[in-house]
Amino acid sequence: MRLDAATQNIIKTEVANLIGTDSIVRLFGSRVDDNQCGGDIDLLIESPAPIENRVQTECRLAARLYIKLGGRKVDVLIKDSLTPIEPVHQQALQHGVIL
Repeated sequence: MRLDAATQNIIKTEVANLIGTDSIVRLFGSRVDDNQCGGDIDLLIESPAPIENRVQTECRLAARLYIKLGGRKVDVLIKDSLTPIEPVHQQALQHGVIL
């Protein structure tokens, strides 16, 4: 996994502040592979509770992380209890790493 401890802590803190401490943060995509380089940070956030304005919350979290991580691009997906599982969620669940 190509995320240092400080970056992981920033991500987990922002998720807890915006979505809740009971959320699971999962890294997926190219950052999981130690043999690759570069790439954005792809995150799947699993929330046991429904998220009102889920897409707006995804955008807000991505923007906060972009600022806190010094302009690093972050893609955020939120899977709450009402969101149907899409192929991208399935991929993240199978190949992602929990932070």
